[in-house]
Amino acid sequence: MRLPFLTAVALAVLPSALALAAFPGAQGFGASTTGGRGGSVYIVTNLNDTGSGSLRDAVSQSNRIIVFAVGGIINITSRLVIQKNISILGQTAPGQGITVYGNGVSYSSGSNTITRYIRFRMGKSGDSGKDAITIAEGSNMIFDHVSISWGRDETFSINGDVSNVTIQDCIIAQGLETHSCGGLIQTDGGVSIIRTLYIDNKTRNPKVKGKNEFVNNVVYNWGGGGGYIAGDSDGQSYANIINNMFISGPSTTITAFTRGNANFHTFVSGNYYDPDKDGTLNGHVLAATTDNYSDVDFQAAAYAYPTVSGLMNATAALDYVKAHAGASKSRDHVDTYLISTELGSLGKVGATISDPTVSPMNGPGPITGGTVHAVVMTSRSMLTVMMRQAPTDTDNDGIPDAWEKANGLNANDASDAVKIASNGYANIENYANSLV
Repeated sequence: MRLPFLTAVALAVLPSALALAAFPGAQGFGASTTGGRGGSVYIVTNLNDTGSGSLRDAVSQSNRIIVFAVGGIINITSRLVIQKNISILGQTAPGQGITVYGNGVSYSSGSNTITRYIRFRMGKSGDSGKDAITIAEGSNMIFDHVSISWGRDETFSINGDVSNVTIQDCIIAQGLETHSCGGLIQTDGGVSIIRTLYIDNKTRNPKVKGKNEFVNNVVYNWGGGGGYIAGDSDGQSYANIINNMFISGPSTTITAFTRGNANFHTFVSGNYYDPDKDGTLNGHVLAATTDNYSDVDFQAAAYAYPTVSGLMNATAALDYVKAHAGASKSRDHVDTYLISTELGSLGKVGATISDPTVSPMNGPGPITGGTVHAVVMTSRSMLTVMMRQAPTDTDNDGIPDAWEKANGLNANDASDAVKIASNGYANIENYANSLV
């Protein structure tokens, strides 16, 4: 007996709904990732490429929750390799946060990772033929409010034996010419891409093969290589493409969806396309026809994939992405330009680039480590604490004294940080979650 669609969806998401989310608001295939919970705390104390207190040293061993006592640009000369059971909590950095610049990042050894509020900008000095972020194997990963740009091959690419990955509230931008690719998303293990901006990539925004959901995203100013590319291979794909916004820009010479075939099985609904580049949102929702989506195999009902809550229409998704996508706790000039000047022009401004150090991007900096405000929540009140660089942390456990005292912890006991609170998160996770 065939279950009704809503019942099937409810049963499919029940296990992940019962599991503790990676953080409040985590969704999709990677929502139940635990990251470094149960491990030790590592505080990044400098912007060096290597050595004690560096981010590279922090991610070199498994079972760590990584927080930051410094903000600014970390210039890396070789690829950063992320180990297993790692949480990178970039929202803890003071000022404008952390930008990792100069080469790419590999999560291919990094199963069970949580990565939040950080920027990975590769650039021309990165390894030729490599991605800004690569995942070639692994499982259970979530990327939340991450800004990724300037890949020399793909910008964010997933291939091979990879399962249960979420990319949510991110920006995937400006893959460098001549390749200029958003990324390959090619795995049968399940990838959710949610409320994410693909912008100024000539092609692969993304190119999808396998098990995928693409929900409430914005794709802007793709080039002639293609917007969303539906497989175009012998491999079988099963995708939901729901309530996304596609806006042509100055580089766009091709329709939003290309190159699918009968092996690409998909449910499509509510996808909005504005092709005329006139500065006004005056497009239309695409009907489920081969003229709009290429020669794919349309499904009558959505696959029972995890993302079922908080679904917006495409116009609301556009507004949400403008306000929240990327490392948006404190946006840098790159993301501000991409969203305010380019996406905000609704088709009039945008370009694929080959050199991010020249105008209009002018490189990754400056990134200040300056003044930020931390909101400290207690059961009875809300305190606002001014932080100049990092706040006082007497026991050096990664949690400011003010937050520990406000929440009944001991500011002189470093073991407090990794203890599991009544809500299932480590105390240091609760602190980091409170910042955003």
